[in-house]
Amino acid sequence: MSSGILTAAYISASVLFILSLGGLSNQEKAKRAVWFGIIGMAIAVLATLFGTDLSVFTWMLLIPLLGGGAVAGAYVARRVEMTEMPQLVAALHSFVGLAAVFIGLNSDMLGTEGLTHAEIVIHEIEIFLGVFIGAITFTGSLIAYGKLAGKLDGKALILPGRHLLNIAAIILSVVLLIMYMNHAGSWTLYAMLIIAFLVGAHLVAAIGGADMPVVVSMLNSYSGWAASATGFLLGNDLLIVTGALVGSSGAILSYIMCRAMNRQFLSVILGGFGGPSGAQMEVEGEMVATDVASVVAQLDDADSVVIVPGYGMAVAQAQQSVSELTRRLRAKNKSVRFAIHPVAGRLPGHMNVLLAEAKVPYDIVLEMDEINEDFPDTDLVIVIGSNDIVNPAAQDDPNSPIAGMPVLEVWKAKNVIISKRGQGTGYSGIENPLFYKENSRMLYGDAKDTLDQILAGLS
Repeated sequence: MSSGILTAAYISASVLFILSLGGLSNQEKAKRAVWFGIIGMAIAVLATLFGTDLSVFTWMLLIPLLGGGAVAGAYVARRVEMTEMPQLVAALHSFVGLAAVFIGLNSDMLGTEGLTHAEIVIHEIEIFLGVFIGAITFTGSLIAYGKLAGKLDGKALILPGRHLLNIAAIILSVVLLIMYMNHAGSWTLYAMLIIAFLVGAHLVAAIGGADMPVVVSMLNSYSGWAASATGFLLGNDLLIVTGALVGSSGAILSYIMCRAMNRQFLSVILGGFGGPSGAQMEVEGEMVATDVASVVAQLDDADSVVIVPGYGMAVAQAQQSVSELTRRLRAKNKSVRFAIHPVAGRLPGHMNVLLAEAKVPYDIVLEMDEINEDFPDTDLVIVIGSNDIVNPAAQDDPNSPIAGMPVLEVWKAKNVIISKRGQGTGYSGIENPLFYKENSRMLYGDAKDTLDQILAGLS
């Protein structure tokens, strides 16, 4: 393949990636945007393979690896449920980080023969940064996977002097970089690798469950910068551009989500939130249970209904039942809308994808800022498997781990029904005063089962 065709292929792939990112900001264009990304990546892979002078032996290695990867990817994509998508994304980020580490170590082993002094300096910085970012991404993603999958405690791991430990690790890594560039030996690179592994694990372990959606987005950014650093090492312009796109878009998304949660971006990624800063307020009262018949009666009487979906809806796979409930209520000329918090679920846009999958009309799915003022005029709110995003402690308790986070003010509605499996505190372990309010009633049980019973009871 000539250099001109290779350049054209890389430009085409870059444009498709940009169109893909742009299209994902709109639900109606998201499906087409995904195809832009798929086609762009196919062009990128094929152009790289056929644009490089590979030996027969290399092709013999690549073909089974590519085939095996494609089969494994297809298998995982078909098997993984939407509820497991956050941890799958975190796991995939770890692969990118590990790849950056391996490529950096390989570049160190190949040496710098034939390079000028200036090129050697740049090359060594690229190796060091690529390995450092990749290592942090790898272990950070593994910890995020463990938390999201429930294999690790979702609470923040607060070590004494954790910020001093992080600063000391960064300073030591800089010292090792200086030593590496002064030809102290490859041991400095491996020493930094171990430090970076520990820093990545510690940074994510110190972040509490309430901030995990930001962590997933942040790791996405890290993986992009790791890929970009790898592109510099390999001299691959497309990898540099693609990594920069992923890195910058992930950072912007993380920043937007932090603003929506009233968090400081640097505080979140350094583990500054996620744990209580003092004694939390005592919750008074008791949870009052309701039954399906009572909920059906309330739905018949209500003129305006707002549904707040959360991770519990995803776990129960209740989105189709929610969609059918919406259709029936709207057929009775009732106003039905959905309220989506920016960090609902455990992945940015998690609830939007589930509702789109269930064919819920886009125009009735509203963001928090669009609907929060309407709750006082709402007859009935149905909360399905949400906790932190409807927790009034964010406004009332300055010692709450989510203090200051904007939430959906559902307690201002006339009546609130909370669908939950039991009386647990949810993923982040924070008690919710909403469950104890006078206008709130608890509908216990599996969300899909209870919704199906409600559907059977509706006239």
